[in-house]
Amino acid sequence: MSAAASSATDAALSPAAAVGEPRKEAEDVVVQYVVLRRDLADSWPLGSVVAQGCHAAVAAVWAHRDHPDTAAYCAPDNLDSMHKVTLEVKGETQLKNLAEKLEAAGVRHKLWIEQPENIPTCIATAPCPKSQVASFFRKLKLCK
Repeated sequence: MSAAASSATDAALSPAAAVGEPRKEAEDVVVQYVVLRRDLADSWPLGSVVAQGCHAAVAAVWAHRDHPDTAAYCAPDNLDSMHKVTLEVKGETQLKNLAEKLEAAGVRHKLWIEQPENIPTCIATAPCPKSQVASFFRKLKLCK
């Protein structure tokens, strides 16, 4: 199910929606962004590209496992409702530029560099409130 469909379903099933109350916008969802290189999908098997995103996502969570946002994201009550957004960039240059912007802004993330080839393949943020990082990803396309 897509994130949008899931959110729409969640809103439809919430007690507030059932009684006609407005949904609370103050709730700031904790999200993990995963950004893949689109050019790799043209020459690598799909499974290999997906594995790169998995490597980066796990590494970002593990590296920041003691942060309160990561703890909340991985809490037992949230394991079945994690929010991830998977996006794409055109190639290595765009990926490295994004990594530099995230680094400069202090956004916790992992730039995955596949070894032994030394190829930057993707970025995953550590889990964090969407409001704090969404602006870095607004211009990127959803991964297809």
